[in-house]
Amino acid sequence: MAKQGYGQYCGLAHALDLVGQRWAMLIVRDLLVGPRRYTDLRQGLPGIPSNILSTRLKELEEADVITRRALPRPSNAVVYELTEYGQGLEEAMKSLGRWGARTLRDPRPDDAITIDSMVMALRSTFHSEHADSTDSTYELRLGDIILSAHVHDGAVDVRDGPAEAPDLVIITGPAIKALMAGEISPAEALEQGSVVVAGDAALLEDFARTFSIP
Repeated sequence: MAKQGYGQYCGLAHALDLVGQRWAMLIVRDLLVGPRRYTDLRQGLPGIPSNILSTRLKELEEADVITRRALPRPSNAVVYELTEYGQGLEEAMKSLGRWGARTLRDPRPDDAITIDSMVMALRSTFHSEHADSTDSTYELRLGDIILSAHVHDGAVDVRDGPAEAPDLVIITGPAIKALMAGEISPAEALEQGSVVVAGDAALLEDFARTFSIP
């Protein structure tokens, strides 16, 4: 069946023609974190049928949003990555993520939380104006997910895995959204036990201010 278009001469309509199909934007989200093999994408998008993933990858490649690249030996694996045109979606993705997070409720039992979604969540909610003179490294532990964020000179580098020498380790769960949205203060989060920290506890205030959902 041919993909249905909107039939409008409009940049937004054309963008939706390219990336508006179900799962397409989540594929782009994960590839904004870095190149991924097909199996990596399957793992990061639990619930996506394999035929839909294959179809979306083909459509995105035909639209010059993504490309395939063979890794050098001895790997010889094929990875998908964003083209320069595809990378242009980053700011739109961040804005859309912040917009959606404003009304995001606690996760349901069957809702997946993935490392790539959390990396993008931190990138999207980062406020550089609060980090001009900051040099801090945070390690965030959300169940099985561990990621690090190094804030330095108004920029942030968010990566999968633990930090080498974190200034603050934050151990929490769904309360991270409430903290970042200002629904609870850092002091309340610590008092309630919904957030546990190791390291310089005073930095939790900086974290909540630097990574915030407006």
